[in-house]
Amino acid sequence: MSTKHELILRYIEGLAVGEKISVRQVARALSVSEGTAYRAIKEAENQKLVNTIERVGTIRIEKKKKENIERLTFAEVVNIVDGVVLGGRDGLHKTLTKFVIGAMQLDDMRRYIDAGSLLIVGNRQKAHELALSAGAAVLVTGGFDAADDAKRLANELNLPIISSSYDSFTVATMLNRAIYDQLIEKEILLVEDIVTPLAETITFFPEDNVAHFNEVNRKTSHSGYPVIEKNGKLTGIVTSRDAVGKHENELIGKVMTTHPITVDGKTSVASAGHSMIWEGLDLLPVVGDNGLLSGIISRQDVLKAFQMAQRQPQQGEKIDDIVKNQMKSVPDQPQNIEFTVAPQMTNQFGSLSYGALTTLLTDVGNRAIKMRKRGESVPENMTIYFIKHVQLGSTIIVEPRILQMSRRFVKVDFDLFSDSELIAKAMVMYQLFER
Repeated sequence: MSTKHELILRYIEGLAVGEKISVRQVARALSVSEGTAYRAIKEAENQKLVNTIERVGTIRIEKKKKENIERLTFAEVVNIVDGVVLGGRDGLHKTLTKFVIGAMQLDDMRRYIDAGSLLIVGNRQKAHELALSAGAAVLVTGGFDAADDAKRLANELNLPIISSSYDSFTVATMLNRAIYDQLIEKEILLVEDIVTPLAETITFFPEDNVAHFNEVNRKTSHSGYPVIEKNGKLTGIVTSRDAVGKHENELIGKVMTTHPITVDGKTSVASAGHSMIWEGLDLLPVVGDNGLLSGIISRQDVLKAFQMAQRQPQQGEKIDDIVKNQMKSVPDQPQNIEFTVAPQMTNQFGSLSYGALTTLLTDVGNRAIKMRKRGESVPENMTIYFIKHVQLGSTIIVEPRILQMSRRFVKVDFDLFSDSELIAKAMVMYQLFER
């Protein structure tokens, strides 16, 4: 049975894009408390099914596909620029294709304005009407108002006119930053990107017996299989270890591992991989909010995803990317790394930040391990037991030394030098992630 929370989310998903909703409306429609409705609407906002705008309300928006995640809706634009909606509220759910800064003559502006674009301009009334007539929304900067005729046209065409107190440059910067952040989000691999769907997953029922398991396992040689109820709800995992030595008539429900560790489709592959390493798992079931099995991921799937991610060009630049871009091999000592402290890596005192330092150590250690042994590694713990002030622009030499390597763990010791002076010492323990 679905919970009230799930029922409300399904109700919201079923609403037409652009429809306004409220806590009271949802509570009345589904006969639930306003508290339950409020929590479900906040969850819908997290899932990007709705967007809440001050003085406008909560609007059902189209859930973006991952390939279009960097495209903003006009409702998101309002929140990003702290805007006020002057007209065209019924079009806030629409997605903008590009934004244009109106720093040109009207005749020149026509060439750049397309349907679905957003014109960023000050109090130029004719430019407002030109953009709306061309199918574009308008963002009025400087906190100016729009003419009543433009507002009427916006309402007729369902194209928003938004006013923001910021200037055009600041607004463009804020929108670029939002798109940039979403590009980074787009590049993060999620479980839903690599999952083997239920239709391709071999499953067992608790009523199946060990003889049936042995027959299937001989043909596939998989490491484990999910066990589900007739309604598709996950109830356990069964592996060869569970079935070995058991009588052939023994039921799967008696030998399986109950309450298995699971992930959902929105879990990052990195997080799922860490769970698999930490718990020693070869397979993770993927379930929905209602506990129904939607597929599985294997250790091999995660390894392939890690390798693929390293080969893909990156569009958004994260602190990890900035650190990696500063790393260079030392001539004649390929295991050692030379590194220059860039402005983005400093703290408020102009020193190398702890965040950048830990990223540097992790990456240099991973590189050293790969030079000795193929496969991925994940840091488990880190100890920095000596550190001096490292100022902006300093060049650092990082010397990693593998102290111990077993089948599952690696200990790496680090010495960091600047101008031949020891400026930091650290040790990192890695877990190896192998097939």
